[in-house]
Amino acid sequence: MVAALALMVSASTLFAGLPRAQKHERRHEIDHLEEAWRNALLKDDTVAMNTLLADDYMAITPNGTLQTKEEALANLRAHRVHFTSLEISDRKIRFYGTTALVTSTADVQATTPDGDVSGSYRYTRVYVEGPPGVWKIVSFEANKILASGYHK
Repeated sequence: MVAALALMVSASTLFAGLPRAQKHERRHEIDHLEEAWRNALLKDDTVAMNTLLADDYMAITPNGTLQTKEEALANLRAHRVHFTSLEISDRKIRFYGTTALVTSTADVQATTPDGDVSGSYRYTRVYVEGPPGVWKIVSFEANKILASGYHK
C-alpha cells in the first residue's frame, strides 16, 4: 500500500513538472484517442480498434463479464452491438507518469441480439504510454447509471 502511494505521488509529481504546453499536448492526444475509440465502435472498425487496444487489454463489460482484446475484436467483427448513437460527456483525464486514466459518461443508443442496451453509462478507460507518444488502452470498465433515486 505504501509503495503504491509512493508510486502515485512520484508519478503525479512527474506530470506536474511538465511544461503547460506538454500537459496540454498529452491531454489532446488522449482526447483524440477517445474519439478514435468512439468512431471505431460506431463504424464496427476492427482495424482501428486493433490499433487502439494493447495486446493484454482486459475489459469488464456492463454485465460484469471479462473481455480480452481478441473477444472485443470478435464481437465488433460479428456486429454483436449495433450503436446508433454514442455521445460522450463529463470527460476527465488524469495522468500518472506514463498512465492516463479517463472517466466519462456515455449516452448510448444501441441494441444487441438480446435486446436494447440503450442508456447512460459511466466508464473508466486506462491508457499506458509505451514508446513516447504511443498510447494503448489496457483496461476498460463500464457501468450503467441507474435512474436517480434508485437505491438497493
